[in-house]
Amino acid sequence: MNSPETALPRKKLPIGIQNFAKLRQQNCYYVDKTPQILQLVEQGSYYFLSRPRRFGKSLLLDTIAELFEGNRALFAGLHADSFWDWNQRYPVVRISFSDGVLHSRATLNEKIEEILHRLQKELGVQCGNHSISGRFAELLEQAHHQTGQRVVVLVDEYDKPILDNITQPEIAREMRDGLRDLYSVIKGQDAHVRFAMLTGVSKFSKVSLFSGLNQLNDITLDSAYSSLCGYTDEDVDTVFAPELSDIDREQMRLWYNGYNWDGIGVYNPFDVLLLLQKRQFRPYWFETGTPTFLLDVLTQRRTFMPALEQMLASENLLSSFDVDDMSTEALLFQSGYLTIDQVQYLGVQPRYRLRYPNLEVRAGLNETMLRRYLPDVAAMLEHTGKLHALLQANDFSALHTLFTAFFASIPNDWYRNNPIAQYEGYYASIFYSHFAALGLDIRLEDVTNKGRIDMTVLFNSNVYLFEFKVVELVPQGKALEQIRQRGYADKYQNRGEPIHLIGVEFSKHERSVVGFEVETL
Repeated sequence: MNSPETALPRKKLPIGIQNFAKLRQQNCYYVDKTPQILQLVEQGSYYFLSRPRRFGKSLLLDTIAELFEGNRALFAGLHADSFWDWNQRYPVVRISFSDGVLHSRATLNEKIEEILHRLQKELGVQCGNHSISGRFAELLEQAHHQTGQRVVVLVDEYDKPILDNITQPEIAREMRDGLRDLYSVIKGQDAHVRFAMLTGVSKFSKVSLFSGLNQLNDITLDSAYSSLCGYTDEDVDTVFAPELSDIDREQMRLWYNGYNWDGIGVYNPFDVLLLLQKRQFRPYWFETGTPTFLLDVLTQRRTFMPALEQMLASENLLSSFDVDDMSTEALLFQSGYLTIDQVQYLGVQPRYRLRYPNLEVRAGLNETMLRRYLPDVAAMLEHTGKLHALLQANDFSALHTLFTAFFASIPNDWYRNNPIAQYEGYYASIFYSHFAALGLDIRLEDVTNKGRIDMTVLFNSNVYLFEFKVVELVPQGKALEQIRQRGYADKYQNRGEPIHLIGVEFSKHERSVVGFEVETL
């Protein structure tokens, strides 16, 4: 920490500020992204970037716009101040679909007409064509001829009109087709475009949305730009140093760090700024709204929640997103609920192992899904609170009673009317999600030299090894027997902590926990 004599001056936290000029003029903290922006400009002309909501995409595009418009005063003290050619100014076309919700092709066309009308006034040009594609093409051409400089095109939230209607495929397809008519113009006007960048949450295939725009460089999984949006550990420790005096940095990492796009890991800026303002660890990003559509998909597909921490996907699968083709992996990855853990290569083909980015997302998503799995939310919250207390006391008898009573409290009608309760993984998902919702240190499919432990929990200087089995009616003792026979505890003996072997057996007939054996080493 800085001493009082050398302490850096405090600045304003830019919470909710997406305007670069406002951020700089109000003396806000700013993580300098201009070195990477200049690298983008030097190495190419057409870019696409997908990042989750509230990750700073709008601010990034606004910064690029101010740079090309030559507003040097805003960049004083930043990298670009010394390395950008300020003698050149470029016309900038800004398109954003972030405001409002559009529910028909007609309203989309009306919105685009409004955008084109605004751009004509800003650039001082007149367009005679009547079609949207014709007017957009004419606007780019005239802006180039009038200024003598090729145009910069920046599109924010390029996919929002589609995502707002994703539960209604027919409307979503209409939106996709309307946006394709707009974006395809960029390809045909290559002679008039200096630089173009499109950003959004999802990554629709080039065939479905960017037909013809084959020069678009997708930097979503480019390691050189992994931190183009978001804050690195170094950013937090340097830029925000005046705000860290009473912040537990390790807790900050556990809660908010961990997003990775095949490069350096980053924090969600929204979480960091609200933590520094409120001085409390809370799921700020998660609380802004998990899409109902995402929860519906996970429920309808009977997603085995423990499996989310073990997903393996190809690059094509992570990019496979369209109105009629949305893999679970792509949906969770692009929306920010899963991130890259490591990259493995099968020959020259990369395979991405996915994980939750951090404690906030893991706990938040599992608690939210528990509300979908269970009919009584109040009872669920009560059981989760008791679980934490019983683990602290290592009261396994009461823990057995808790889960037995929990499953027994679910009405039979609820089981009959809910397809998610009809598959075997449901029971283990419920069990696991209670622990994950508490934010405990959980290791799934924990690898040993003799096999894989279903679930390992490290908590309160204790090690808990869980093995789950589904039986027809009566307990058979095979879960605990497997932990013993395969020596799963050997991996943790050198920790010098109590190790608890816990075999849990669920009955499909009784729809409850019928076996709960514990052995402590």
